[in-house]
Amino acid sequence: MTGPQRVWLRAILLAAVAAGLLALFPRALAVMELAARELRYFWWVILLVGLAVWLIWGLGRR
Repeated sequence: MTGPQRVWLRAILLAAVAAGLLALFPRALAVMELAARELRYFWWVILLVGLAVWLIWGLGRR
């Protein structure tokens, strides 16, 4: 299996697992919808999470 095929396979499997979990736990879909609506008020939380991810994995590689 080549690199691009492996990437597509992982993306499809991730989408299938996410869809399966949402089917098993329909309340999670409501929580995601609420979070998406409230995102405009908590944009700074997304920035902090992004900064944390960058600090952990981005600087950790050096």
